[in-house]
Amino acid sequence: MKHIVLAQAAGASTSIINILLFASIFVVFYFFIIRPQSKRAKDQQSFLDNLETGERVITTGGIYGKVTNIEGDLIVLEVAAGTRIRVAKSSISMEMTKSLSQTKVVK
Repeated sequence: MKHIVLAQAAGASTSIINILLFASIFVVFYFFIIRPQSKRAKDQQSFLDNLETGERVITTGGIYGKVTNIEGDLIVLEVAAGTRIRVAKSSISMEMTKSLSQTKVVK
């Protein structure tokens, strides 16, 4: 009878350890993957919502330009003197001054 009780107690403690292990893995994923990703998405959406004409930006395709007009979900970029293109607002990656500060200068 003692052996059965001890075996059941050992099985219960193994189950608790497994549950705690999975819970800790989820917590690690949340704080290192899910939370930073959602913060970046929120910051990007805030940047797009506050975008104004005259700002220099970069598209996700790598096109540098100056915002000359905002038409709802479309942005008109001046990429060269007198050359303008229309791009989707969601394709704007970041402000140019921010991207230039993130690049390393190679000598």
